[in-house]
Amino acid sequence: MRKWAADAALLGVAFVWGATFVLVQKAIAKLPPFSFLAVRFTLAALCLWAIGRLLGQKARADRRSLAAGAVLGVWLFGGYALQTLGLLWTTPARAGFITGLSVVLVPLFSWLILHHRPTVPAWAGAGLAAAGLYLLTGAGEEIFRLFKDGSSAELAALSIAGSAWNRGDTLVLMCALCFALQIICTGRYAPRHNALVLAVVQIATVAVLSFAAAWVWENPAHLVSPSVWGNRDVWLALLITAVPATALAFWAQTAFQRYTTPAHVALIFATEPLFAALTSYWWTGEELGPLALVGGALIFAGMVLAEWPTRPHTPKAASAQPPS
Repeated sequence: MRKWAADAALLGVAFVWGATFVLVQKAIAKLPPFSFLAVRFTLAALCLWAIGRLLGQKARADRRSLAAGAVLGVWLFGGYALQTLGLLWTTPARAGFITGLSVVLVPLFSWLILHHRPTVPAWAGAGLAAAGLYLLTGAGEEIFRLFKDGSSAELAALSIAGSAWNRGDTLVLMCALCFALQIICTGRYAPRHNALVLAVVQIATVAVLSFAAAWVWENPAHLVSPSVWGNRDVWLALLITAVPATALAFWAQTAFQRYTTPAHVALIFATEPLFAALTSYWWTGEELGPLALVGGALIFAGMVLAEWPTRPHTPKAASAQPPS
């Protein structure tokens, strides 16, 4: 029962993240990405700290908890920062697909770092989810069109051009590594430390690093510009992303991931672009193509396949614990 409750909560987190894409897109047109992240995560850290006080939680933040939360924050910021920089040289579709490769990287790292050997259905589910992400992000739309039109010359040219790896792709691949490691480390630290402490320290770390990145790569004047703070889209996006999409979402991830595996969490989070596409259709009328619909179906099929029952492990394997 706890596992199903954890899956439901984490699926809710993926839905909230996906649903905020439209809001964030409007906000960063006024407030640059790193500045937006800095304010968003600062508000989220303060909000979560205040919630903990109201609930009467007096968790002790010892050195190990602070260090663990900081590690999570570094990996999380690395994912956001590298994805943002990568989009300067690559396309959103390619960035979305490469970021989604974390769904395959997590089972691998979970095996290497936590010694959680993924089952065959888990690997197959990750593969289906990766294929679904490829279709959902639109990376294969142009190739599909050329196949349909029968233009072999154009298709060959597109294949050559599309296969050219660039610096943006490399940065986004590093982003996927960071997100995968954030999930892995959460799986490692969540059972050992207080969820609220981990979440607050993680979020505060992202805020500090985002302010530093904004100072280096953006114009700090945006942070004090009246035209920015008087904009409704900016405030609405900050409030929604700071509270439900950051403070509550990362608290929920930290609290519930102890009841499931990192590989399964990665599969659940693979639904984020699907929810983003659906909410974009609902709010802005952006249409979903046939390949996007197939991609969404493959992601859900991957989640179902990953839950496929297998032969029980031996007692030794079943009781294996992550290394200290």
